[in-house]
Amino acid sequence: MKYTVVLPAAGSGKRMKADKNKLLLELFDKPIFIYTLEVFQRDLNCEAIWLAVKEEERELMEDFVKEYGITKVAGFAVGGAERQDSVRACLEMIPECDVVLVHDAARPFIDAKVISRLAEEASESGAAIAGVRVKDTIKKAESGFITETVEREKLWIIQTPQAFRYALIKEAAAEAFEAGFLGTDEAMLVERLGHPVKIVESNYENVKMTTPDDLIYGKAILESRRQEEQQ
Repeated sequence: MKYTVVLPAAGSGKRMKADKNKLLLELFDKPIFIYTLEVFQRDLNCEAIWLAVKEEERELMEDFVKEYGITKVAGFAVGGAERQDSVRACLEMIPECDVVLVHDAARPFIDAKVISRLAEEASESGAAIAGVRVKDTIKKAESGFITETVEREKLWIIQTPQAFRYALIKEAAAEAFEAGFLGTDEAMLVERLGHPVKIVESNYENVKMTTPDDLIYGKAILESRRQEEQQ
């Protein structure tokens, strides 16, 4: 299933304890967001990539895209104060298509098979998101004391990509903007319309580069994949 992907890339380095956009930090001498772009560059089903960036970083991002030969980037939108604003800015620029994926530019280890399942499911049912099952015991607490042990069999950790039919995500984003509603992810905007969202099981390597510890994990994943390729 062919798709277009939106990558919000206008973040900061605050939780990463960096003095610049965390996406520009390097894993083995390559910026984090380039690894992410390369996944979609290689995927034959990806028709176009749209990036939401800071105005002051646009030229730098464009230079990296050219340097690493990412030819599928169709355009850049100016990112907003919130992720939701950045995604909406891209949606306003994207020509009509069948399926739109929204993916964190800071998740460079997404699996192509997961992407394919998400795009297929979104085409069929309208909305699908990546997620993994909760492994640990989860408890609710108040004032430091446990009030409930939550049944983890029904709990999922949600990731990206999140995939939608073009018309559905456009409507959801527009409705949220008009109502002044701020969601935690794009799926929440679609849920708000009363539309069901399907979870597609992903994997635990699809981690988001958020804190310094994640960089250590990211390097370990890359090293493991390189060793597998050499075998």
